[in-house]
Amino acid sequence: MPIDPRFFAIQGAVTLGTWAEMAGGVLSGKADKQVTGVAAAGQAGPSDVCYFEGRPADGAQVSDQAAACLVTSEAASHLPSGVVSLICERPKLTHARICAKLFRVKPVFSESGGIAPGAAVHKTAEVSHGAVICDGAAIGEGTRIGPGATIGPGVQIGRKCQIGSHVSIACALLGDHVKLEAGVRIGQAGFGVVAGPEGAEDIPQLGRVILQDHVTIGANSTVDRGAFEDTIIGERTKIDNLCHIGHNVIIGRSVAIAAFGGISGSCSIGDGARLGGRAGVADHVRIGVGASLAAGAGVFRDIPDGETWGGTPAKPLREYMREVAWVGKQIRKRKSQ
Repeated sequence: MPIDPRFFAIQGAVTLGTWAEMAGGVLSGKADKQVTGVAAAGQAGPSDVCYFEGRPADGAQVSDQAAACLVTSEAASHLPSGVVSLICERPKLTHARICAKLFRVKPVFSESGGIAPGAAVHKTAEVSHGAVICDGAAIGEGTRIGPGATIGPGVQIGRKCQIGSHVSIACALLGDHVKLEAGVRIGQAGFGVVAGPEGAEDIPQLGRVILQDHVTIGANSTVDRGAFEDTIIGERTKIDNLCHIGHNVIIGRSVAIAAFGGISGSCSIGDGARLGGRAGVADHVRIGVGASLAAGAGVFRDIPDGETWGGTPAKPLREYMREVAWVGKQIRKRKSQ
């Protein structure tokens, strides 16, 4: 996906030779080929540089459209034909460091506070005292912005939304009738970390957050922007207070997530799913359409459509309840001996 210039300062087209020089690596293709973006290995396009760091044989899973891929020497021969290899020792770390130099999130800045000259605020919108609306932001008809809220550069907010006090929104596109309660954080960096020679280093998060129409998010909840793709929350989804939605998560329509819910990165949640309080979902897990999680469930594998699971690790609810009953029975037996 192209890096959105509304939210990120982009250096512009860079040659593969420049990438190779910055990476300190060996390039297999033409050094003068220009690239403009970065992407995950499976989604990279003709102008994107990606990285691959895994079992060498899995290198074939890299998109055959990618302009180039940072890769170890062992995996280079497994890349799809036509994908230029850029061989280096630590592909993920190298990719992260170069991205940090080429792309930067635009800072929240206003010399005098209030509405920046480059912001577009509809005449019927209401902006409370102490709110900051940055350059390039757009606020739709009838939307209300609470005191102390910060609307970052390029953020687009639709019609008749309610943005509570001290909400911060960055790198995000909001539909109509979206409601964000006090203290919500939208579009902050996701939890991307890579091991470096001096310890852990942050991976730049270059995606966005998309909130569709009639989404409600409760007080002090957070929704991280994607790493390369978008974090998306579907129409009429309702999220309670103190929940966390990680980067690249895709949530369907009319999903309900109760308080303290935590969704790890790159999960998908089907339309109409229900998550009880304190439910937690590990990364890359799929929750099926109409599925339900009992309160406190810890999910580590995919849940089929329409099923109800509970426990930690989560399993079908009837199975979980039978196990709980059996354990209770054993305890009672021991006490009676």
